[in-house]
Amino acid sequence: MKILTCPMNGPRNITEFQYLGPFRAMPDPDDASDTDWAQYLFRAENSRGPVVEWWRHTPSNYVFLAERHLGTGDVIRTFDPSEGRPS
Repeated sequence: MKILTCPMNGPRNITEFQYLGPFRAMPDPDDASDTDWAQYLFRAENSRGPVVEWWRHTPSNYVFLAERHLGTGDVIRTFDPSEGRPS
């Protein structure tokens, strides 16, 4: 059984969570070109290293960020979005 630690609810079975996608900085709506928006919406990065992702604990509807290594699947850390913008 794989365990994911929710920052609010503690360690839980992975079946209690929903993956919501990678964290990506949105382009500036005033300065972004059509190409910038197309890349933001449709281009997925395919990296093998650590990435920051949005996750939701389904029973509590709590949304948080998790840093995970895509090569190994190991979760490096989980944190609340209010803790600051990830690097």
